Amino acid sequence: MKPFISTAFYGFFKYILSLTLIASPWLFNLVDISSAALLIPIYFGWLLLIMNIFADTPASPIRQFPIKMNMVADVIFGFFLMVSPYLYTFSPKAHWLELILGGLLIFLANFTKGSPFLTEANDALPEGQLTSTDSLEGRLNN
Repeated sequence: MKPFISTAFYGFFKYILSLTLIASPWLFNLVDISSAALLIPIYFGWLLLIMNIFADTPASPIRQFPIKMNMVADVIFGFFLMVSPYLYTFSPKAHWLELILGGLLIFLANFTKGSPFLTEANDALPEGQLTSTDSLEGRLNN
């Protein structure tokens, strides 16, 4: 599948996602549920915000870290956000919030242009744009 999200939208939407994570305990009344439901979204929100400030996207003021490194970290953070309700036994209200926000983070990282998770066709390969080197073995042996 071809990536369809631009890096500018990716950078802008990560600001919204990180600020939503930081404010989620108060927006969705998760303060009294548990300390994990309070602190995990805040920690990950700040991590995402700092990462996005230093990412190499058009929405970032300081462009230091490659976008691919950011996307790999986003998938790891999104996975942990999706798994954290099961690890720390959140209430159903906090459970759905973590699943949705973690899923959004994984979705963004997978379908943004330049993502390391989607291989693009390479026109330089003579095998009809195959990206694997396994098909070259037959030609080299002949």
